[in-house]
Amino acid sequence: MSAASHRISRLEPYLDRAEPAPTLLKMLVGVQLAGFREDAGLSQDQAARSVGFSGAKLSRIESGKGRRPPTETDVRALLELYGTDDYEASVLLKLLQRAGEPGWWQRYDKRLMPEWFDRLVGLQEAAATIRTFEIQYVPGLLQTADYTRAVVERGLPNAPASEVQRRVELRMRRAQLLFREDAPQLWAVIDESVLLRVLGDRTVMREQLDHLAEMAARPNVTLQIVPLNVTNASAPAIPVTYLRFGGLDLPDVVYLEHIRSANFLEDLDETEEYRIVLDRLADEALTPRESVEMLRRTIEERYALS
Repeated sequence: MSAASHRISRLEPYLDRAEPAPTLLKMLVGVQLAGFREDAGLSQDQAARSVGFSGAKLSRIESGKGRRPPTETDVRALLELYGTDDYEASVLLKLLQRAGEPGWWQRYDKRLMPEWFDRLVGLQEAAATIRTFEIQYVPGLLQTADYTRAVVERGLPNAPASEVQRRVELRMRRAQLLFREDAPQLWAVIDESVLLRVLGDRTVMREQLDHLAEMAARPNVTLQIVPLNVTNASAPAIPVTYLRFGGLDLPDVVYLEHIRSANFLEDLDETEEYRIVLDRLADEALTPRESVEMLRRTIEERYALS
């Protein structure tokens, strides 16, 4: 079996996934096409000119970005140019077909799912490992419904109740990925101030901190807290999400969220810098056991039932 055929054979399990994973599949199709191009000894510009594409179009196909996957006609043209054998082409075209199936999140109103957020949710659904740092709120995947409602109402004070409810439902649906049979590993580091900032009321906070402690007991969740007395912590000023995809030749992705937009970093030098920052934060934070002990103390000292 050729090296290319071996790469492709590892992708066959993704043809049988019960739930579509369009973001992952678009990326897999793109990275395999890039591999075929390199095996054929062609630069991106040479390949693009040969099939009548712009360089930007081929770059977009190989990166797997955009809401929609490339067309079958475009992919077939590239496979023919690269001299891909029948087996490799067959698997890739089946992956392409599945990449066109909408993920559950793509059934929501686009007002709730702008393109940058659509991509984040799709990447989280596909990730093998999710690392996150939060300085203001509990990470979204670990929020309770009432806490989420308080966050949404704070951020969108004029939103109608129906929109608030839809946003709460969306976040709760996202959190279900932590309970899947093939759930990703979640490693969350949060600032202690997140535990002290009251969202909703004290009952909401008690339930949220209880939920954090319960989730921290799951084998696929690691929770660490950076205490307020760690004054030299190397914490970034904004939330950071770092995604890894485990053995699929896909680059790590760093997600940086702003108020109305987000940045996705994939360049190795940039993502490595954030990985190092997250490693330092984990070293400066309490251990997972100490973090749960802090959660319990905070519940009793600040949110005890009267």
